Amino acid sequence: MKLFGREPALWLGLVAIVVKLLAAFGLDVSAEQQAVINAVAAAAVGLVLAVMAHDAIGAAVLGFAQAVLALAVGFGLDWSAEQQAVVLAAASAVVAMWDRTQITAPVPARAPLPVRSV
Repeated sequence: MKLFGREPALWLGLVAIVVKLLAAFGLDVSAEQQAVINAVAAAAVGLVLAVMAHDAIGAAVLGFAQAVLALAVGFGLDWSAEQQAVVLAAASAVVAMWDRTQITAPVPARAPLPVRSV
């Protein structure tokens, strides 16, 4: 699923980099405020994806997990990038196991073509 032709993770990365860029060039944004901004962006993307998928809440759950992790790190959780990645990968795997059975195709399946005898 894409937003404006790009993967959601790309948009979240862009938000994170823009916030850091603005902070580096004078915008007075603390680490906690940056974490909140990134958490809100992750939650918003998750919500948009859930709405776009109509019957999937997996994207919203993953967005929420990303938001909680970003807030926790912003408020002092001392996890390495690898630890964070493993937790998010585990959350993705759990959601994928459940989500796969819940999502329906946006268009109905086509009927199979008749078999021709030779």
